[in-house]
Amino acid sequence: MIERIAHTGTLWRWNGNSGGSWHFLTIDGEAGEALSGTALMRRMEKTLGGFGSLKVTATIGDSQFRTSLFPSKELGWLLPVKASVRKAEGIDEGDAVEVLLEV
Repeated sequence: MIERIAHTGTLWRWNGNSGGSWHFLTIDGEAGEALSGTALMRRMEKTLGGFGSLKVTATIGDSQFRTSLFPSKELGWLLPVKASVRKAEGIDEGDAVEVLLEV
């Protein structure tokens, strides 16, 4: 069964120690709670990914991509948004971004 979760959040950038950076969308609130429930079920089924990750299909605007969500104790769930998606959708750090997740 595919679960669909819609969420709007602010795109932010994490800068690594090696000079690289990643852009993320934090999935929190009701959407984050729904994902945590799904993760709990997958943990019980022994189908949860490495590092507690959840495989998803994400849609931002006209861009659809497969990736993994990563849990964060402080922030909720983290959705990495690669450069090709940001460029195609004209989004950048600080922008409000609507995403549809299929888990």
